[in-house]
Amino acid sequence: QVQLVESGGGLVQTGGSLRLSCAASGRALRSYVVGWFRQAPGKEREFVSAITGSGGSTNYADSVKDRFTISRDNAKNAVYLQMNSLKPEDTATYYCAARRVWGTDDTFDYWGQGTQVTVSS
Repeated sequence: QVQLVESGGGLVQTGGSLRLSCAASGRALRSYVVGWFRQAPGKEREFVSAITGSGGSTNYADSVKDRFTISRDNAKNAVYLQMNSLKPEDTATYYCAARRVWGTDDTFDYWGQGTQVTVSS
């Protein structure tokens, strides 16, 4: 069992930056692919980014490519999402999730409770 807790969300102006953190407990996160997803009010949850257990491979949704960077520190059992050049359309609740299999679909096994990101125009 893996427990995930997100943090780092908040209110930021357009063009600003935030760094989200996903802290894991229960098992070593290095064995897991970790993904970030987001869900805006009235919309379906969507993939944002993912990183392999070693950190050697990453993937991004087209909407965040070149603005967001995913990284991980397995020594700290944590994964991060650096978000730059934020836009109002990035406003959503952001979730981290973990599983052992690579992919960008949302069938991850473990999910955090989410952290709210609000970008004002």
